[in-house]
Amino acid sequence: MKRINIYSLALVFSAILFVLVLFLIISGNISKAGWPILGFFAALAFGFSGYQPLKGLVFTVMIFAGVALSLYYPDLLLEVGGYKLTGLIIPLIQIIMFGMGTTMSIKDFALVFKTPKGVMIGVLAQLTIMPVIGFTLAKMSNFPPEIAAGIVLIGCSPSGVASNVMAYLANANIALSITITSISTILAPFITPLLMKLLAGTFIEIDVLAMMWSIVKMILIPIGAGLLFNYLRGSGAKWLDRAMPMVSMLAIGVVITIITAAGRDSLLEIGGILMLLVLVHNVFGYSIGYWFARLFKMSERDARTIAIEVGMQNGGLASGIANSIGKIATMGLAPAVFGPLMNITGSILASYWHERPVKEEIGRQIDGGMTID
Repeated sequence: MKRINIYSLALVFSAILFVLVLFLIISGNISKAGWPILGFFAALAFGFSGYQPLKGLVFTVMIFAGVALSLYYPDLLLEVGGYKLTGLIIPLIQIIMFGMGTTMSIKDFALVFKTPKGVMIGVLAQLTIMPVIGFTLAKMSNFPPEIAAGIVLIGCSPSGVASNVMAYLANANIALSITITSISTILAPFITPLLMKLLAGTFIEIDVLAMMWSIVKMILIPIGAGLLFNYLRGSGAKWLDRAMPMVSMLAIGVVITIITAAGRDSLLEIGGILMLLVLVHNVFGYSIGYWFARLFKMSERDARTIAIEVGMQNGGLASGIANSIGKIATMGLAPAVFGPLMNITGSILASYWHERPVKEEIGRQIDGGMTID
């Protein structure tokens, strides 16, 4: 009971800080709202951590805290002791990809041969729907070329581990989700640069070979190292399985925070419009991905999986690509905005579907007394 009271008090304190923030905004003192906003998000995250239905939102709230810190105090996140913190982005992405590799094995790709239709449709949807939507929105935006190219970039990126988590929460087809993520990620070093040349090439110059090599360093080499480690360790080092999800989330949070600090001025100028376009991109990805799967007679469960895989992109990788070509403060903005919004919409969608099990699931529950995945 005592612990619940602590979490409840944290939520009450966050509500008080929220009122204070509103007062500062209304009174025209938004420039003084930095620490109250940070306190609000910190208290809210701590309060959410004490309630099981809200625990999934803690990471997203902490991301918003990092973004607020970046907007109010960017100097803290740009350089430390003469070292530019943007130099951390690629190593952090490599750590995330290594962690992804340690959770994978050759068996994860067996689904390609068992049920090739679902995998092929999912990967096809991933490689076509989001790039086209991104290009369309970028053309409509009238943003500076490099910022517009960032919208295309997030569309041309593969899905990430977050989509697997949301598929699990939505009671979707987790095996299909993991396989689509794995294959689209492995294909990314070759497909993403070509799509960027075709679509974003109308905004900025794209060096396909240089981009391919940068993605190989960020994806294939770390994932390969992770796969090898996973094979060699056998049943040992299980602590890594528990640690890597937390390390990955922390790394993603740091990447988003650094990008936001680097692009602060541009984000303050176009942030509202960019957020709206990114939200449209994300939601259209869910919707079109779902109906694309249904068009090919995919089951409801698989259609939900493909919707999540299409709508949720690997913002961290997109940020790493932007950083590798020296455009983190411009091209990196859309991925930085996409990440937090994607986690919010993904959580909402997963919760909605979790409460509405598909018909075949209900049938199995009635017949056998339990659900069989």
